Amino acid sequence: MCAAFAASGLPLDALVCNAAVYLPRLKEPQRSPEGFEISVATNHFGHFLLSRLLLPVLQQSTRPAPRLITLGTVTANSAEFGGKVPIPAPADLGDLQGLKAGFKAPVAMIDGKPFKPGKAYKDSKLCNMMMSREFHSRYHADTGVVFNTLYPGCVADTALFRDTPQLFRTIFPWFQKNITKGYVTQTLAGERVAQVVADAGFELSGQHWSWGNRQVVGRAAFAQPLSTKATNLARSAELWMLTEKMVGLDSLKA
Repeated sequence: MCAAFAASGLPLDALVCNAAVYLPRLKEPQRSPEGFEISVATNHFGHFLLSRLLLPVLQQSTRPAPRLITLGTVTANSAEFGGKVPIPAPADLGDLQGLKAGFKAPVAMIDGKPFKPGKAYKDSKLCNMMMSREFHSRYHADTGVVFNTLYPGCVADTALFRDTPQLFRTIFPWFQKNITKGYVTQTLAGERVAQVVADAGFELSGQHWSWGNRQVVGRAAFAQPLSTKATNLARSAELWMLTEKMVGLDSLKA
């Protein structure tokens, strides 16, 4: 697919990595055709591979400051309250023991610990934010491509939650609207993604844009600090190297 797009001659001015799976009810890990745990394979490996393969096309854009934007989440950022919630556990990649071990059965977690499906999702999103910073470090100065993540607010009623219990799908939007005040509509979330993709005010690379956990009418976006887990330069470089190996790009030069 990426090779066909590159050969088509069509321009690529911005790439948005948004797709994700969230499977909190799993008792045993589902696996990709390659044998990797499915949340990390989809949310992290897939985004990383797509971004690497299409980056050369993005670099050819004639638009000033072409952009590679990835959706992050508050639940993977332990610098915020939502990222400290211990259910099932905060995002934590450990020393990447699971990736170092090959990340195939019986290994299903990046930290090599027992499988927790909800944490696998959080870990994959932490990887997204780490890799966006790593893309910025490796490529922004030489290419001018802008690499950012964002959290548009809690879009509590999308198909991301289709594999949660029906009771959760009923209560969760109400809870976000009335208790946490973090709820945003799909329309508003889309508008915020579009701003980060297109507006001149978001040309600063290496940022994680947010509108806050509690929604306030008229609040402008701001650069949300990330946790030390997400900004650890040595750990991010190691994650990059191991991810290259997982997706078969370890022979390419960064």
